[in-house]
Amino acid sequence: MPLVDAIADALPTMKQWRHALHSHPETAFEENWTASFVAEKLASFGIPFESGIAKTGIVATLKGRAGDGPAIGLRADMDALDIVEATNLPYRSTLPGKMHACGHDGHMTMLLGAARHLAENPDFAGTVHFIFQPAEEMAGGGKVMVEEGLFARFPMERVFGLHNWPGQQFGTFAGKPGPMLASSDVFEITVRGSAAHAAMPHLGIDPIAAAGELIGALQTIASRTLDPLESGVVSITQVHGGDAWNIIPDEVVLRGTVRTFTPALRDLIEARMKAITEGVAAIHGATATLWYDRRYPATVNSAGEVALALEAAGAAMGADHILSDPASSMVSEDFAYLLEQKPGAYLWLGSGPGPALHSSGYDFNDALLPVGASYWVRLVERILAPGAA
Repeated sequence: MPLVDAIADALPTMKQWRHALHSHPETAFEENWTASFVAEKLASFGIPFESGIAKTGIVATLKGRAGDGPAIGLRADMDALDIVEATNLPYRSTLPGKMHACGHDGHMTMLLGAARHLAENPDFAGTVHFIFQPAEEMAGGGKVMVEEGLFARFPMERVFGLHNWPGQQFGTFAGKPGPMLASSDVFEITVRGSAAHAAMPHLGIDPIAAAGELIGALQTIASRTLDPLESGVVSITQVHGGDAWNIIPDEVVLRGTVRTFTPALRDLIEARMKAITEGVAAIHGATATLWYDRRYPATVNSAGEVALALEAAGAAMGADHILSDPASSMVSEDFAYLLEQKPGAYLWLGSGPGPALHSSGYDFNDALLPVGASYWVRLVERILAPGAA
């Protein structure tokens, strides 16, 4: 296995780091202990850094000793989730109701491992920015970092991300040009009728009946509005209405999410949702309003950077560990905001069988630590090789 030898030898140390991070999970924009841990490690490596970006984010900068060259960014997410951990691990969460259930503890550790190795062996030409980003889980920390001048303060030509992927063969790297992950939007529909006694429904306007029909009608967007070769999801995830056995309520609230891969489909789905919502409500004599909020854009890889990333992954694990045409996923990721500004690539690193991401029984596979750290090092070696164009 062509891992970087020194990184493979450092696995026990990286496991200690990862377990410490796992036991101190912190959620969006509250990653204070986490940021202090990362900062202490970077300082011990002798890598200068700036903290307080997007509240708890950190960017460390390492210049190669082989001369001038381009600058690239390598990003790891920092935040945990509001989940009660059910693993009983010796290093399980010490914060009730908080858990590293998505592997961000492992992502930070892999990037720290690569940073230490590169600081000890800065045989490259150019600059590496190590981006430790807060609030990936639905809070848009990537967007905040961009808005606070990430790319103006730390100029770079390309940016790269990596995420562990349960269910994918261990040690394999998956990536392709174009959309890897979907955009993520949320919506709320309020259906308003007129309350009445349940025994005399004719004296009111039933928002529950209208909402029930609306739930079914919204599913026709994917089945009858979208091109069958395109992908889009409209999911109702909440229904709220009524508080008595025998009273028809005044209103019902529906909430949910929309996922697509292209801006055009995003526009189309929102427009159709508005028309269907108003139309179905009108049929029932009710009224309805749609609140639609666009959250994360689609995560779209650029072709040249994916090629470089997969080449580096092959150097880290062998060509037989490369998946160059994976199926895209309808989940979303705020690394998309960085890719809107700079060309780059986001890869999945297979962690093998085990509990899914965001599961209370999930734990990052420690055997991946030298794999991911070696990938980051090989990527820097290729893009910032002395004499490279």
